[in-house]
Amino acid sequence: MIGIGLEPSAEECSRASCRADAAWRIEWRNPKIHTEDRRKIWLACDEHVDYLREFLAARDFPLEVLPMNGAVST
Repeated sequence: MIGIGLEPSAEECSRASCRADAAWRIEWRNPKIHTEDRRKIWLACDEHVDYLREFLAARDFPLEVLPMNGAVST
């Protein structure tokens, strides 16, 4: 299980019931409760990266999607 505000310990997708290897890192925050410098991290496989990105974007959470190697995604 991922602890609040901590780096994920396993490199597997954060989507419920998915155990696939993560290829993406989604860094996000809830501006109503998180300060500018706080970021939460979800990991995503190729199949679920769009689902998780859209889930967060629909809530107007600032987010950034990065490949696991750290380069910025467009």
